[in-house]
Amino acid sequence: MEQTRYRELSVKGQSPEVMVIGCCDSRVSPEVIFDAGPGELFVVRNIANLVPVYQPDESAHGISAALEYAVNVLHIKHIVVMGHAQCGGIRAFIDKIKPLSPGDFIGRWMQTFIKPGEVVEQREHETMQQFTVRIEKAAILRSLENLMTFPFIRKEVEAGQLQLHGAYFGVAEGSLFVLDKVAKEFLSARQSD
Repeated sequence: MEQTRYRELSVKGQSPEVMVIGCCDSRVSPEVIFDAGPGELFVVRNIANLVPVYQPDESAHGISAALEYAVNVLHIKHIVVMGHAQCGGIRAFIDKIKPLSPGDFIGRWMQTFIKPGEVVEQREHETMQQFTVRIEKAAILRSLENLMTFPFIRKEVEAGQLQLHGAYFGVAEGSLFVLDKVAKEFLSARQSD
């Protein structure tokens, strides 16, 4: 069955309507979570599902390249930023772990999550678990905000041709929560149907 689908995709090419920006975590596969088959999702994954701000310079930008291709070539209709519970990248960020290598790639990548001068701290009366979940969800919100710094994304969103969405996956329960943009809360996908 899948072989026939792959054969069709090789002839017709891909034309997904949805791009998912997710985390590298092996427990959080967008295709499995959204029950999608080959060719249905355009997926890019990185540590902590982050989208940096638009920065046209001489450096290589893998996330920016994927966004550019998805929006300008594939003409996707939806971008979903999907974070998750128990994110190792977020824990590395809030625990301020020592660099794993001389390049400190994780540490430098996680710094793209905060704005210059912004301080991220545990609040009074907030447990470590509550703090972690708050920051996991804040990373989704910041990535959605950063998406709008890309001129080609802003243009499509303002024209009503592209919609941005936030999602949060509870690993232990296998539950999906979607961002209610008005309430700025993540609600169970079952509730939002």
